[in-house]
Amino acid sequence: MAFDNQGGGFNRVMHTAGDADGCAGNWACSKCQTSIKELPFPPDPARLGQLLCKDCHRARKESFGGR
Repeated sequence: MAFDNQGGGFNRVMHTAGDADGCAGNWACSKCQTSIKELPFPPDPARLGQLLCKDCHRARKESFGGR
């Protein structure tokens, strides 16, 4: 995450499919097959089959007692 000097908070750098940082391809949620347009991290090519969309990630997190 990058530090924001204006408000004193953190801004997350989002990565989109086809970014110059090596993130290429069409990403899909491994659970519901929804297309994923951006991620808060550059995906590991070896783990592309484990990506989750926001909704599935939130549901998984809540099933473990998260916020």
